[in-house]
Amino acid sequence: MQPNRPADKYSPLYFLASVGAGGLSVTFFMYIMFWVPKHGTPVPVFEDILAAFTMGSLGMKLAIITAWAGIATFVFLNLKYLVWNLKAFSAFRKTEAFTKLKTTNAETTILAMPLALAMSVNALFVAGIVFVPGLWSIVEYLFPFAMAAFLAIGILALMQIGDFLGRVLTKGGVFDVTAHNSFAQMLPAFALAMTAVGFSAPAAMSTNTVVVGVALVGSTFFGVASLTYAVLALFTAFNSMLHYGTSKETAPTLLIVIPLMTILGIMAMRQNHGLHETFEVQAAAGETMIFLARLVAVQVLFGLLGLVMLARHDYWKSFVFGSETSPGSYALVCPGVALSVLLQFFINSGLVEAGVLTKFSVAYWAVTAIALAFQVAMIALVVRLNKQHFGRTTVQAVPAE
Repeated sequence: MQPNRPADKYSPLYFLASVGAGGLSVTFFMYIMFWVPKHGTPVPVFEDILAAFTMGSLGMKLAIITAWAGIATFVFLNLKYLVWNLKAFSAFRKTEAFTKLKTTNAETTILAMPLALAMSVNALFVAGIVFVPGLWSIVEYLFPFAMAAFLAIGILALMQIGDFLGRVLTKGGVFDVTAHNSFAQMLPAFALAMTAVGFSAPAAMSTNTVVVGVALVGSTFFGVASLTYAVLALFTAFNSMLHYGTSKETAPTLLIVIPLMTILGIMAMRQNHGLHETFEVQAAAGETMIFLARLVAVQVLFGLLGLVMLARHDYWKSFVFGSETSPGSYALVCPGVALSVLLQFFINSGLVEAGVLTKFSVAYWAVTAIALAFQVAMIALVVRLNKQHFGRTTVQAVPAE
């Protein structure tokens, strides 16, 4: 019997539905972070937002209303799909399909779970900053709990990676090199990076030297682990792709470098802020601009590569606008979200801070429109994919490693 909806044929990649929604909530937080004036805090908090809404222009009011609505909507969807996935994954673990999954390259799709958990903690923190009055008065008490949560998620990710590497590196021939013709094996690096960026938040926001130090060291560990795994997976995948070509169902994974650059870039920005505020390490605005420009350049290059492969495979026609479905389609959301977020950082923390652009000028809005366009496109994509995968249908889902 065919499933009533594609999502009934479960894959751990459906955790990416939660990740994508959480990422979109962050794109709306960029409105708050860079457009609302802050008073004595690293980021605008509820009181700053309320003051800006009360005293600000019509444009400011509209931006804040849009941000409030966007954050509330997508944090809700993030948590909704996280809970759904955790329940579905719990049932999936008891099936023969899960046992088979643990014997293939696709075992690493399980890392979508800690990735989603880390994204949800980040999304909840964003919601807390925006919607909870007086949160900043107790935030120092919350930072240790947040770091403990990210540490637990990081340990879970490392254990799952250890299970996979322990199997493929001790039993020769169990890793299918012909199926390694994508960047699917970089998902563990994505999970570690999401843990790292969450761990780095207290480094940028705390005034306690011990908390900042622990956040710096913890985020550095998971960040370096992510980079190390990503480099190894990328080079071995390229070798396999040159030998066997790319796989249609896993083509979206070729864009995974884009969110990786955004997450690790934000981690570095948070670390630099903590080093400056707590340890008096200075970083020039021009250096920050060039650092962000390099990350955007890497994103554009891998974005072009991924788009070429998606076009050659007719992926959009088949799995996005067509009748076929693949859970791997949700991997298309993260790159667009990541580009939108990093462009906001590049524009505001890079070009504006370095004096290249004047904030709220015509040129500023012209460049910002690019980031907003990516955001709108990803919202439309999420609506489309959710309808395809979670709506009632008789179409059989196509599994993706």
